[in-house]
Amino acid sequence: MRLDDFDPNINVEDQRGQSFGGGGGSGGGLLLGLLPLIGSRFGCGGIVVVLLLLAVFGGLGNLGSMLGGGVGGTAQIQTGARSSGSGSATTACSLDESSRSACNAFSSADKTWAAIFSRSGERFQQPTLVFYSGRGQSGCGAAQSAMGPFYCPTDQGIYLDTSFFRELQDRFHAAGDFAQDYVIAHEFGHHIQKLLGTSEQVRQQQARASDVEGNRLSVRLELQADCYAGVWAAQNRDRLDPGDVQEGMTAAQAIGDDTLQKEAQGRVMPDSFTHGTSAQRQAWLKRGLDSGDPAQCDTFSGAI
Repeated sequence: MRLDDFDPNINVEDQRGQSFGGGGGSGGGLLLGLLPLIGSRFGCGGIVVVLLLLAVFGGLGNLGSMLGGGVGGTAQIQTGARSSGSGSATTACSLDESSRSACNAFSSADKTWAAIFSRSGERFQQPTLVFYSGRGQSGCGAAQSAMGPFYCPTDQGIYLDTSFFRELQDRFHAAGDFAQDYVIAHEFGHHIQKLLGTSEQVRQQQARASDVEGNRLSVRLELQADCYAGVWAAQNRDRLDPGDVQEGMTAAQAIGDDTLQKEAQGRVMPDSFTHGTSAQRQAWLKRGLDSGDPAQCDTFSGAI
C-alpha cells in the first residue's frame, strides 16, 4: 500500500529502551495463561474485554487502573507529538522500517477518520501510538509482547511491539505491507468504538451477561473493528497495490479464533471465541472494503 509519510504532528510515545518492573502480580500471570485459550495475539483490543469479564466474574482484583484513572507510580517517556508542531514523533517513527510503516498507517487512519467524523458532524480525537519492546506500561496495566498489539480505552493508546510484524509474517504466514497496515487499522477501529461510545455500551452489557454471552459480544466488537479497518482501506483505495486486499484476507484468515484454536490445541471451542472465526473476520473486513461506509459495520444487529 502506497501511503504518504507520516504527519510529524501525530501523537506518538516511545517506551522502547525503558525499564519496567515485573508488575501486574498474579493478574499479569493470569492474563498470559489465558492467552492460549482465547487464541488471539492480534487485534488485542479484545484483551481489554477479556479482562473486564474476569473482573465481573471474579478474576483480577487489581483492575482499578483499567476502569478509570492512570497507572500510578509508573514512569513513561513521551517522545511523541502530543503538542502540535514539536516534530518529536519523527525520532520514534524513524527508528526502523517497521516503526515508519506503523506511523504511516497510523497517520493515514488518523486523517481518514478525522475526515469521516467531520462529514458526519462528530467530534474526533486522535489516539496515541505507543511503541514498546518486550514490556511496557499502559493505562490498562502492563503491556507485554505476548499480548500482541492492543488498544487501551483508558488512555486511548494503541500499543505496539513492532516485533509482532515479524511474527505476523513468520508464524501466521501473513506477509506484506497491507497485512501490517491492517493491524494498525484494526486497533484504530477500537478507538473509533471508544469515541462513538460503542465499547462502553458493550462493557455495560457484558457486566450483566454470562461468560458465553460476554464472549459473543466481544466477537461482535472485534468484527466491527475489522470492518472499520476495511472502511479505512476503502477510503484510500487509490493507494492500494495489486495483491493488497489478498494480503489482508490472508491475515484475517490466519488470526481467526477457530484457526488459532486448532493450531494451539487441536480442537475448536466456539463458546470461548472472542474475536470471531477466520471466515467472519474475512467477511467483515471485506464488507468494509467493499462499502467504505462505517454505517455498514453494524455487527450488533442480526447474525454475523
